[in-house]
Amino acid sequence: MLADFLGLSPATVSLVINKSPAAAAIPQDTKDRIMAAAQQFNYRPNFMARSLRTQRSFTLGVVVAEVSEGYAALVLGGIEDFLLNEGYFYFVVSHRHRPDLLEDYSKLLLARNVEGIVAVDTPCNVSMPVPVVAVSGHHEVEGVTSVIVDHDRAAALALEHLHGLGHRQIAFIRGQDFSSDSACRWQAITNAAERLKLPIPSSLTVKLEGDISAPELGYAAAKRILSGGQPFTALFAFNDISAIGAIRALREAGLRVPEDVSVVGFDDIQGAAFHNPALTTIRQPLREMGKIAAAAVLHRIGNAEGKITARIVVQPELVLRESTARCNRKPAVSRAAPSPR
Repeated sequence: MLADFLGLSPATVSLVINKSPAAAAIPQDTKDRIMAAAQQFNYRPNFMARSLRTQRSFTLGVVVAEVSEGYAALVLGGIEDFLLNEGYFYFVVSHRHRPDLLEDYSKLLLARNVEGIVAVDTPCNVSMPVPVVAVSGHHEVEGVTSVIVDHDRAAALALEHLHGLGHRQIAFIRGQDFSSDSACRWQAITNAAERLKLPIPSSLTVKLEGDISAPELGYAAAKRILSGGQPFTALFAFNDISAIGAIRALREAGLRVPEDVSVVGFDDIQGAAFHNPALTTIRQPLREMGKIAAAAVLHRIGNAEGKITARIVVQPELVLRESTARCNRKPAVSRAAPSPR
C-alpha cells in the first residue's frame, strides 16, 4: 500500500493523489514524495471508488458547435489544460447548429451526471440544473456565466490600425448569423467605423455562407466582393480562417497582399503566424478563455451557494504581421472584375 511505503496516513495520500483542495495544507515536500512514489509504482486513483465515496461524478460536459481547426480547437485545448490538472473527466458533444441535437445532447449530458457544462459558441437560452459557463455567450440567462472578448476594443484596434495606415475603402466579411459573436462583433465594427468616419458600403460587405469553419467560405466571400467591381484597399475578415481563404481569392484576382490590399483577421489561430504572408490579426486569447471557463464552472460547483458572476470579459490584442501595409494612393480593383463607373 502506498501509504505504508511512505509512512503516511491513507488520508494524506488520498488527498494528494485525488488533488483535493484540502491538500493545500500538506507541505510541498510531502506532496512531492507522494507523487514520486505514485509514479514509481504506477499508481492510479480508483475513479469509481472516489465517485461512490463522494457521491460525485467529477465530470463536465463540453458543448461545441463543431470540432474544427481554429476557434473551437483552441478553446477546447484551454479547457483540457485546466481540467487535466484538476482531475476532472469531460464529455465533448458537437451539435452542428441543429436545435434538436442541442436539446438532446443537453439531456444526455445531464443523464451522465455531469456536474457542470461549458458551452462554446453555443446558444444558452434556458436555465440548467447544473452550473453553466458559456464561451462567447451574449445572452443574459439566469445561472449562466459568460466569458467574452471585448468586441468594442477589438473592432477599434483593427480599424484604427487600418485607418492609421491610410485605408479609407475597407471591405468586410461578416460572420454567419448562427455564430454567437456575429451580431456583437458587427455592432462593434459599425460603432468604431462611425467614430473614425469610415464608410461601410453594402457593396463591400458580405456574410460568410455555410455551416462549417473553412477557408473556402472566406474564399467565396472575397470572390463576391471582387465581383462587384468596387475598389478597396483593405479587408477585415470575421476570423483568421476566412481571412486565409480571402487572401487566396485576392491573389487569383491579380492583387498582392499587402501591397494592393491589406488583410486583417480575427482570433490568432495557430496557423496565422505561418501563413504567407503572416496574418495581421486581432488575438482573442482563446486558449486562456477555455481555461477561464473551466475554472469558473469548477468554482461554481465548489461554491453552490455563492454569488454567480454573470460576465467575464477578456481583452483582445492587435498582432502585427505581414498582411497589412500603408495604403497605396489608388484603391485596388480585381483585374477580373469590371471597372467602377
